Amino acid sequence: MKLITFAREGVSRVGAIVDNEVVDLNLAYQVLVESEGKLRAPKIAEAFVPADMNGFLQGGKESMELAKNAIAFALNTREDKGRKLVFALNDVKVEAPVPQPGKMICVGHNYREHIMEMKREIPPFPVVFAKFANTVVGPQDDIPFSPISEQLDYEAEFAFVIGKRARNVSQEDALDYVAGYTIVNDVTYRDIQRRTIQWLQGKTVEGSAPMGPWLVTTDELTDPSGLEVVLTVNGEERQHTNTANLVFSVQYLVEFLSNLMTLEPGDVILTGTPGGVGVAMNPPAFLKDGDIVKIAIDKIGALENKVKKVAEVGVTL
Repeated sequence: MKLITFAREGVSRVGAIVDNEVVDLNLAYQVLVESEGKLRAPKIAEAFVPADMNGFLQGGKESMELAKNAIAFALNTREDKGRKLVFALNDVKVEAPVPQPGKMICVGHNYREHIMEMKREIPPFPVVFAKFANTVVGPQDDIPFSPISEQLDYEAEFAFVIGKRARNVSQEDALDYVAGYTIVNDVTYRDIQRRTIQWLQGKTVEGSAPMGPWLVTTDELTDPSGLEVVLTVNGEERQHTNTANLVFSVQYLVEFLSNLMTLEPGDVILTGTPGGVGVAMNPPAFLKDGDIVKIAIDKIGALENKVKKVAEVGVTL
């Protein structure tokens, strides 16, 4: 499945994309339960197929299977008592698939070519840092360019989302704990990142994690290795790699991170960026107001955002 969070009339909901249509999973399942003559259908639907992504992922494989039933029902029914179950994709706003991740864990120096261009050595253990939920914006949002710095940079990232509580998980079992995969742009203010030995300051500015366009579940994308990753700025290729080149694989990262902390459904893990970042070019090529940044990853799709100057953090000019 391709899961999305979509907004209509100011309300955000979990949906599934089928061709160019969006199925409202929670409402579709509610109407399905009503059609079976069950009482308390809204509460049953909220319990088993919640309307928010984190809640939905907490339901694990059971919620996924019930969602598939809801999709089939919705595509056949389409509308019930004036309630639309299916929308044209163009009629909704597509938001980040996980708008409020509990944790956003990022892995640095995880592609050999990026390690080389940054003049570092291959690390013996994953380099881990964090972004926070305030950074998340969707595939139809602009990247806010704050006046706090002129060194705005891009980082194409293949990301995975946890689907089941994970603690001390082995690599052999790791993919059972992954709900699916998406794309994140780890937008970074380079001079702020380098003010201290910790990178957090340059990584957590508002709107610095465009995510999307959707979450491709593991039943559709079964192998996270061997996927081409390409980032362009205004059509010019800047980054190009394959997830087979990761120093630490998805399986390794699930094992490593779950031995440090409990991973929860809805946690987003960014696996690292390849070579070609703007700061490493000669001369450096940072993002400018109006630039279009596009990241395409095999079997997932493309995430495209426009850079937009803001008067202050969170206020668009």
